[in-house]
Amino acid sequence: QMQLVESGGGLVQAGGSLRLSCAASGRTFRSYLMGWFRQAPGKEREFVAGISWSSSTYYLDSVKGRFTISRDNAKTSVYMQINSLKAEDTAVYYCAASRLTWVGSRPNDYDYWGQGTQVTVSS
Repeated sequence: QMQLVESGGGLVQAGGSLRLSCAASGRTFRSYLMGWFRQAPGKEREFVAGISWSSSTYYLDSVKGRFTISRDNAKTSVYMQINSLKAEDTAVYYCAASRLTWVGSRPNDYDYWGQGTQVTVSS
């Protein structure tokens, strides 16, 4: 069992930055692939970024160059730095953990989820 708790969301102006954090419980954190998803009102949950055990990273095309995912296995945490925020980035952002051996981009690829943190970008 793993519990995930996100933090770092908020209201920010377009062009600003945020750093989202996700703290994971459990001693097996390093064996999980980690991902960030987001869900805007009326839209499906979408993959934003993922990171493997060896810190290989994968991104949604529209966020490449603006979003950076990272992990700290010693702190059992995963982070996402978001720069140059746009109004269309407004969503609830979720941290998720996967026991797969590859970084999946579907919600069903992930076994554990956090409660989400709201990111609102004002234009």
